[in-house]
Amino acid sequence: MALAAPAGKLLADGPEPRVLRFGLTPVFLDHREALLRRWRHFLEQRLLRPVRLIQRGSYAEIMELLRLGDLDVAWLCSYPYVIEEERLRLLVTPVYDGRPLYRSYLIVPDSDQDTHTITDLQGRFFAYSDPDSLSGYHLPRHAIFATGADPDGYFARTIMSWTHRNAIKAVAERLVDGAAVDGYVWDMLKQHEPAVVARTRIVSRSRYHGFPPIVARDAFPEEDARHCREVLDSMSDHDEGRGILAALGLDGFDPTSPELYDSVRRIADEMAI
Repeated sequence: MALAAPAGKLLADGPEPRVLRFGLTPVFLDHREALLRRWRHFLEQRLLRPVRLIQRGSYAEIMELLRLGDLDVAWLCSYPYVIEEERLRLLVTPVYDGRPLYRSYLIVPDSDQDTHTITDLQGRFFAYSDPDSLSGYHLPRHAIFATGADPDGYFARTIMSWTHRNAIKAVAERLVDGAAVDGYVWDMLKQHEPAVVARTRIVSRSRYHGFPPIVARDAFPEEDARHCREVLDSMSDHDEGRGILAALGLDGFDPTSPELYDSVRRIADEMAI
């Protein structure tokens, strides 16, 4: 793990340090305010600058703030990252279960023992999480597309839950017949809300793809980006950092190459045809 650079590198020339504006979507952290406060405090202590966590309800809102320069960094899904990568700089990728990768889970209510593939859900009621989500939107649509069917007319009804947690709950409460969700979120909810997850069944798991990365806007100063990368990379070197990572269910944050997301680029290219 890299060591953090001298904190003064991120201070402005004047007496007041610049605020680091960090964008988040409610993928998993929407109901964990205490954990967010711990993480913000840790980053402020390591960066020696104020950190403002800015939460929005969709990836599109976060991307718009990045475009406008109203965010410096953001934890973004891998799909909008590859779509907008010319405007973004990859900082780090979370490491989950030993790898910087994750999968999408196709889930149904636990009472449904007859569904074996997404084709069994044709003509039924399905929950997507976010129109820019790889695991919660583009991967199930890509699976439908691969069968030769039209994803737009495949289900009788669809809803946009806007969080994977909401989609899991909708399946558990049998409000929908199925959903595709971030496997990391499902795994974490199994630990924190086991009664909810127990009422769902995993039908299938996708192949692995690059984990949703933390990125910076392209105009963010390179020195600042480097320091943010080093501080996130070194979280596992500190007791408090390890505690936050454990609460997040992550092993750490590692610098990675954009090539990690080549499989996501292929899906985006195929769906654009």
